[in-house]
Amino acid sequence: MKKLFVLLAAVVFVVAFTAPTFAAEWSFYGSARMYTFWGDRDFGDGVDATGSDDDLGLLHELQGNSRIGAKVKVSDNLIGRFEYGSTPNLRLLYGEYDFGGFKLLVGQDYTPLNFFYSNQMGAGDTDLLPYGGVYSGRRAMVQGKFGGLKIALVQPQNNGLGGYDGVGAYPVADEDVVIPQIQASYKFKIAGLSLDVAGGYQTYSVVDAADNDEDINSYIVAIGGTYNMGPFYFGANYWMGQNVGNMNMWEAGFSEAAWDPVDEDILDTDGYGFILVGAFTLSDMLRFEAGYGYSSFDTDKADEKDDTSSYYVQATINFAKGVFIVPEVGRVDYGDDPLGNDEGEDTYYGLKWQINF
Repeated sequence: MKKLFVLLAAVVFVVAFTAPTFAAEWSFYGSARMYTFWGDRDFGDGVDATGSDDDLGLLHELQGNSRIGAKVKVSDNLIGRFEYGSTPNLRLLYGEYDFGGFKLLVGQDYTPLNFFYSNQMGAGDTDLLPYGGVYSGRRAMVQGKFGGLKIALVQPQNNGLGGYDGVGAYPVADEDVVIPQIQASYKFKIAGLSLDVAGGYQTYSVVDAADNDEDINSYIVAIGGTYNMGPFYFGANYWMGQNVGNMNMWEAGFSEAAWDPVDEDILDTDGYGFILVGAFTLSDMLRFEAGYGYSSFDTDKADEKDDTSSYYVQATINFAKGVFIVPEVGRVDYGDDPLGNDEGEDTYYGLKWQINF
């Protein structure tokens, strides 16, 4: 009898703690993505690890942004979501509660500083983001949403301080972070027009062994939008900022603060970028798209600006709902580095295979 009582108690315990889970609605999803691309990389004044100044090769791999996840609805006010990538890596994990007119999100999600206007494939759905786009990724944060307004306290990206010439990096012994990164955005929609305005700020200190400290201040402001007019689509954005690489913005050029070992001073890097995208949908089966992106970074006392540009032309061919391929040809011009060295270019062509389930 005693064993039966213990067993019944255990069953009651399990049911009591799992009943809320059973009541939730779980909606699982996934996306399998492969790229088959040939790239012709010219290293300009540099060389690769083997000493060659160019490289031609095939990439036929599972994309890192392939994913599987689930959306969870506990009630009309409480939702959650998780998502894992193929690395594997945690992409999303958050909960959101609707207080009525105000939504509170806690966890890892896309921050307010993310504009997705392009579908460039590149080497794995780059979307022109590192070539003038606006992307700070998925970060841990506490976010409040009031209609189209988002304000978030984001996990800071304190990644030290280096020299833009590759030497003379600041001898960092410690990094002092006092406040989180602050981001905000506002979305406005009317008819086929959607406008986004966003900004972010971050500050932290790097400290050397002698307890000397230097502040690394970063900021960015961005504006962008899309316009749909029948079968035509247009998208564009422009941003400007300082030391945006220190606050986790994804850019191909040298976008971080640097250290001047001669004058022992912080060298700030100012930058700006933009993208332009146009598309035409011929039918449910066929869509064409082309885009161009450009970014420029100017580090104090650098010999040259670090410019990067990219353009592409693609077609999306749908075979069934969630089943499609994307043939694409494009080029990335890496321009010169801050010392004036030619960084070469990368010409690529191929296609992406994708099935969403």
